[in-house]
Amino acid sequence: MNMDAYWTVWLFFLVPVSFALAEGYALWTGKTTLSRYIWNLNKAFPPFGWLAGGITGFLVCHFWWTCMGCPA
Repeated sequence: MNMDAYWTVWLFFLVPVSFALAEGYALWTGKTTLSRYIWNLNKAFPPFGWLAGGITGFLVCHFWWTCMGCPA
C-alpha cells in the first residue's frame, strides 16, 4: 500500500470508525461523550476554543493556502 492510500484510509475510514466506536461505547455505558468532554474542557480551560481555532487556522493555511502550486 503506498502512502497516499495509507493516509486516505486513515482519514476517511479509521478516524470516523474509531470515533463511532468510542462515541457508541460512551452512549451505551453512560460515560463521557466527545461533546461533553469538549464542554468540560472549555469550562476548565476557557482558552481552549481559541487555541483549537488557532491551530485549525494554522493547519488550513499550511495545507491549503501556502502550498497551493508548490510541489511539496
